[in-house]
Amino acid sequence: QVQVVESGGGLVQAGGSLRLSCAASGRTLGELSVGWFRQAPGTELKFVAAITWHGRNTYGASLQGRFTVSRDNGKNTVYLQMNSLEPEDTAVYYCAAAATMYDATTFYSKTNTYDYWGQGTQVTVSS
Repeated sequence: QVQVVESGGGLVQAGGSLRLSCAASGRTLGELSVGWFRQAPGTELKFVAAITWHGRNTYGASLQGRFTVSRDNGKNTVYLQMNSLEPEDTAVYYCAAAATMYDATTFYSKTNTYDYWGQGTQVTVSS
C-alpha cells in the first residue's frame, strides 16, 4: 500500500518562501506522477502543480514562476518550492500520487487522476 506524507508547512510572512515535501512509502515515487493541490477555507480543492512519471512539470494558473515542483528519487520525495508567497496562498496543501501513466499532462490537474493522498499540511501567509 502506498502512503504519501506532506511536511514543511508553517507560518510565513508575505514575500517569504517555504518548501513542502512529499515523502512516499510502499512504492518508488519515480514510477508515479505526483501532484500538489490546495484548499483554502470555504473553497474547493485546487490544482497547484504536478511532476509526471515521464518528468514533465505542469502548474496551476498563475503559479508558474513562483512555485517549482521537483523530485529527488534517491530520497523518494517530491518537493514544492514556493517563493514570493502571498496571503492568497494560505491553504492546506495536499500531496497526491497517481499510478496511471497518461502522456498528456492535463490529466494531472484533475483530482480523480490520483490514487493516493496525504493528510495535508497547513500553509499560512501573513500580510
